[in-house]
Amino acid sequence: MHRTTSALALLALAAPSAAAAEESPLLATSAPSVVPFGYAEAYYQHHFGQPENGITNARGFDGRAGTFTLSNVALGAELVGTPVVARLVLQVGSTAATYYAAEPSLPAGSAVSASDASLWQHVQEAKIGYRIPVGEGLTVTAGVFLSPIGPEAVPVHQNLTWSRSNLFFGLPFYHTGATASYPLGPSATATVGVWNGWNSVVDGNAEKSFSAQLLVTPLEGLTISAMYFGGVERPDGAPEGRAFRSLFDTHATWQATEGLTLQAHLDGGFEPNEMGTSGWIAGALAGRARVWDPIYVAWRGDVFVEDAAQDGARVAAPMVWGVPWLGSGTATLEARFVDHVSFRLELRHDRAGGDLFYEGAVSGDGVTRPFEPNARAQTTLTLGGTAWL
Repeated sequence: MHRTTSALALLALAAPSAAAAEESPLLATSAPSVVPFGYAEAYYQHHFGQPENGITNARGFDGRAGTFTLSNVALGAELVGTPVVARLVLQVGSTAATYYAAEPSLPAGSAVSASDASLWQHVQEAKIGYRIPVGEGLTVTAGVFLSPIGPEAVPVHQNLTWSRSNLFFGLPFYHTGATASYPLGPSATATVGVWNGWNSVVDGNAEKSFSAQLLVTPLEGLTISAMYFGGVERPDGAPEGRAFRSLFDTHATWQATEGLTLQAHLDGGFEPNEMGTSGWIAGALAGRARVWDPIYVAWRGDVFVEDAAQDGARVAAPMVWGVPWLGSGTATLEARFVDHVSFRLELRHDRAGGDLFYEGAVSGDGVTRPFEPNARAQTTLTLGGTAWL
């Protein structure tokens, strides 16, 4: 499941069969208990374009070059072995700040504090719910969730590569709201949700967003997700008006053999607004193979095409990147010499249909004047390490 625990764990939560419990150790306990977990991630990156501001742009969680970076330290706990659902994950690091970069800012009132990214950035997940004994079990949960869109996760060790795809960074990281999940059999789960919107603990407009997801495991080792997410995502007063945005997402992960994993992701959406119809289509293919225990190689290719609505001189604000297209190719060498520790060396090349990256001398200072992108491509070499409980 995207930016969270695996899809198999979600199926196990909704339908705790013996087979599901075997796939998800957190559900295999017979008595209520609190299970702690956590991870730490750090990396060093070389940018071949040598931008003087040291920024690898449009990459999110691995965006600093030429410096050792502690990107994320997360600690959490989950309640298991009980109908009550409870999970809390706290985080600190550069990832935490980037994670909440799009959070709406609301001013304070006479008895209400202001709300912005600095208030929430150390909370990665915080949710509570209950498995209602109706039929096969209806699980209702509310709180701050990692986004269920796409197959990639916030923790690096749950992904095939070190960096995340352009689909991951271009789509929402988290949502605040409530979900209801119900098993449709031993290998399928349906989930509906109501949310404040994309990347918002507090809502930036008056409308709510809605989602529906079907998660299936038709064959052993194969997980498929199909999802719809819709709502008004522009802030109040936006010149695009109260535009309703629709997102369609599907992805599949296949554990073909013990040492080979294959993954495909397709995502698209559209938004009719006051200036026309904006839209995007994006896709990614990835895989990882064990070449010699404990050495793995992984690869990924992805492309993101976006079109902003235009009405004469007016152009809608970009929903994602602000360039016509963006593509990347990634190759990763991974070593796991001991359990729960991974080192990854990754070469990645990004290319866009407009200036989106930095190289050499860069205009702006990032404080009084924003940095101005001056390159259509960037290439990086990243050495990262992560350890987890």
